[in-house]
Amino acid sequence: MQSDPRHFALVPAAGSGARMGAALPKQYLPLLGKPLIHHALAALCAAPGIERVFVVLSVDDAEWARHDWRGLGPRLAPLFRGGPTRADSVLAGLRAISGEVSATDWVLVHDAARPCLARWHIEKLMRELAHDDVGGLLATPVADTLKRADEHARVTATVGRDRLWRAQTPQMFRYAMLRRALENARGVTDEAGAIEAAGLRPRLVEGDAANLKVTWPFDAHLAEWILRHRGESGGEEEKTP
Repeated sequence: MQSDPRHFALVPAAGSGARMGAALPKQYLPLLGKPLIHHALAALCAAPGIERVFVVLSVDDAEWARHDWRGLGPRLAPLFRGGPTRADSVLAGLRAISGEVSATDWVLVHDAARPCLARWHIEKLMRELAHDDVGGLLATPVADTLKRADEHARVTATVGRDRLWRAQTPQMFRYAMLRRALENARGVTDEAGAIEAAGLRPRLVEGDAANLKVTWPFDAHLAEWILRHRGESGGEEEKTP
């Protein structure tokens, strides 16, 4: 294993965001005057430990070129190779960057729809997983009481929340390990799921609820509030973990 592995970021952004009910794909909806995806990309591009930031777009994406990304710097690289699912897009991105990334380099996969990524989230994840054999992901412990429902939305059981966590991103794994896992587990909904399917146990690194995913229209209002009260719209925060 190389003594000083590098870190790369990969952001799958080929989805349509149908649940937002908007004409534009979710990643391009306006948030504080910029496309929603801009905020996460800005945080990743500003992270000093990340070599390059790859964003995986749909092969027929025409919206990307309508925006000015030059302010994010030279480390940002679009890849028009996205697939029908998140796993397909991530795997296509990993294949596309094979010539730039070594087997033991770290890849941080982040949701395009998590615009409130802060600098301390990235730094804490990289620091706590630096010597981990598997890798892991940001997550938060479940605080709410959980109910299991039937097809009629009637409660069938109360689910114990002990040791349950909400998965977030970035999710950080070695390039070769992640690519191999995704090659063999295409139906997963996140990278940790592929690693788990390979028989490994990703580590949970505690983040916070501010790193929310914009899924429903109201989520965009919450994200805007968080970014405004953080004091800047680039997704960074001066915080000691």
